[in-house]
Parts: sequence; structure tokens; C-alpha cells
Amino acid sequence: MAGVKVNIAVPEKNGISENTYRFNTATDKQIKEGLASDVYFTRTLNEVKKSDSDKTVAAEITVSGPLGGWFAFCGLDEVIDLLKGLDVDLYSIPEGSMIPPKDDRGIPVPVMRMEGKYSEFGKFETSLLGFICQATGICTYSTRIKAILGETPFFSFGIRRMHPAISPMIDRAAYIGGAAGVSGILGAQLIGQDPVGTMPHALSLLVGDDSAWKLSASDTMEGQKKVLLIDTFMDEKFAAIKAAESINGLGYIRLDTPSSRRGNFASIVREVRWELNLRGFKAVKIMVSGGLNVDNISELKEAGAEAFGIGTSISSAKPYDFAMDIVEIGGKPLTKRGKYSGKKDLYRCEKCGSVRVEPESQHEYQCSCGSTVPNLIRPILKHGTLVHKRENVQEIRNRCMKDLAGVASLKQ
Repeated sequence: MAGVKVNIAVPEKNGISENTYRFNTATDKQIKEGLASDVYFTRTLNEVKKSDSDKTVAAEITVSGPLGGWFAFCGLDEVIDLLKGLDVDLYSIPEGSMIPPKDDRGIPVPVMRMEGKYSEFGKFETSLLGFICQATGICTYSTRIKAILGETPFFSFGIRRMHPAISPMIDRAAYIGGAAGVSGILGAQLIGQDPVGTMPHALSLLVGDDSAWKLSASDTMEGQKKVLLIDTFMDEKFAAIKAAESINGLGYIRLDTPSSRRGNFASIVREVRWELNLRGFKAVKIMVSGGLNVDNISELKEAGAEAFGIGTSISSAKPYDFAMDIVEIGGKPLTKRGKYSGKKDLYRCEKCGSVRVEPESQHEYQCSCGSTVPNLIRPILKHGTLVHKRENVQEIRNRCMKDLAGVASLKQ
């Protein structure tokens, strides 16, 4: 591809001291300046300004894949911070909402809309999509785990598999999608929770199992469960028995058996559960971790696992392919082929589950089941100023869990 010369200042890593430039990440300032963008948006903006073609447009965000099932919309909080202060109007469905990619008639569902001069927000398309594509993928995957496990808790343990700069985002999205807690210090701060964790194999390797268990148990904060990792050296069954007999008030034993020693993990869980029960340790629960995903957690729950530490499958969940398309220019419907022009409203009936996309009217919709359904798309920013109360993470999570329960009831 031919190179394009643009007049932007891009930092060079070579020749800059370690104190100035350390990690391969964009700063908040660089993102807000539009530097974390594909270059052709900068080129387009330059051409638009030179040709005096800058116009007021409306651009919508829809999903182009994956198209199966419902997704949990996430990442709005960062979009707000990206566009705040610009002369842009932002409309969006509430964060944490669950919605299918297409309505009942197969029309793509708009989750977000921007209105303003193209020059105000065009160069931010790359960053804006990145904020919601990855967060929505993680959040949606977490809802699928939650749907399988129900009230059995699972915890987000996967930030070590991704760049540390985005660890708070990963934990936030996982928590909104149903995780009972997160292991990351910054992620926990972001969601207003204490970080959760057990003990690493390293502690047993350094001081031995017996000392490691005593140290870990004594370090447990008041009101929290004592959780011990037991499979560093010993067979899981005998280690579980030994831990339960030696540590008073033990809450959980954690199995993180490596695949090379695992065999049938569910059978190991079942065996350990039997031996603990037989010796009067029914109150000691089993937590499992290592290589867990939506395909293998159900059998582990049935075998007796009562808590799950889930890492890579959450943090590396497949992103959703959101796309931003102009749908109106100068107040007139216009878009590229294959897309639906004009600004739109979105309706989701909580009674029957019907989802409907209609041309913008800002009126309520009368569902075929008889329910009156309000527009799900609401104003967030007006000329860059916040006009809707900014929700906290718990409110967003509560919405997501309510929507998840509604989706589950539709499938019954």
C-alpha cells in the first residue's frame, strides 16, 4: 500500500530515555488527540477541511459479527470520556444492556449514535470502536459463564494474559457480566471492590505446603474465606484431606491441576469431594481454576466445584465487530450500500422479548403483544456536555444481570 504523509507528531521509541517512554501503549492524551487512530481518518479529515466539505452528519454503531445470540453492551464509559468536551451529541443504549445484533426482521440494531460535524469526531472512530468491541466481548463471555453457573461464583483471574495497561477494563467488563470478583488491584479499585485471590504455587515452593497454608490462612482478612491452593506437590485427594485437618475454619481448597497431571478433572473434583465429606469436612468447598471456559465448567459444577477462577477465556474473549457508518448528512438520510440510512430508534419489549428498529421518532412503540415500549436509545452528551446521570459500575452490573435473567426466561 502507498504511504500517506500526514502532519501528526508520532513519538519515536528509539532515542527516548526510559523515564520518558517505557511501555508500548498510547497515553490518554494521545488517544484524546486522535493519535491512536488509523491514518486514513487523519487523511480524510485533512481532505474534508481543504475542500470545505465538512458537514453535519449522524453516524451509528452496529454489530457486523458475531451475529448469533444476544450480547452485553459494554464500554460506554470510555466513549463518554473520549467525546466529552467536543461539539458532539452522543446517544446510546444503556451500558450493560443485552440485545441481539439484529431485530426481529433482521435489521441491524444500532447501539450508539453520534451527531455533529464530521471533523469533530471522525478521527476518533478507531478508538471509539476499540473501547466497545473488546469490552463487549469480555462482558458477553462473562454473561455466558454466569448463565451456566447461576449462583455459583466465578472470579476474573485473566489479566496476566493481556497487556497490563488494559487490566482495569478487563476486570470491569467481567464484573459487569457477572463475575463475583476480580483479582486485579486496579480493576478492583475501578469497580469499588476488594481484589480477590488465593495463594500462588510460588509460596508453597518457597516455604513448603504446611508453612504456606498457615501463612496464607493467617493472612486472610476478617470476614473473608480461607482459600488454600493444595496441588503444588501432592496428590489432590490427600492434600485436600491434610489441609482440611490442619487448618481450622478452612473455607475452600483450590485445585489448579496442570493439564499434564489432570486426566479427568471432573473425576478428581468428585473424588476430593467424596473424601472430604466422608471425614466430616462438608463445609470445606472446592474451587477450581486453570483452562476453564464455557465448554467445561458445567461438568465441573456437577462434579462438586463450588467456585471458579476463570482467566484466559474471559480476558481474551472474542471482540465484537462493531462498525461506525454515516447514516445522515445535512439532515438527509444517506449511507453506503449494504447499510440502512437514517437515524433510528430501538425498542426491546421486556414482556415478550421482541426487538424492533424503527426510524427516529422519539415516541414509544406499541408492541404486537400489547405492551408500550420506550426507546432504548437515550441522549448522553449534548454538544459534549453530559446530560444523563453517569451510572456507577454496580448499577450497570445490576442492569446486565436483570437483562440476562430476561434473556434466559425467553429461552425456556
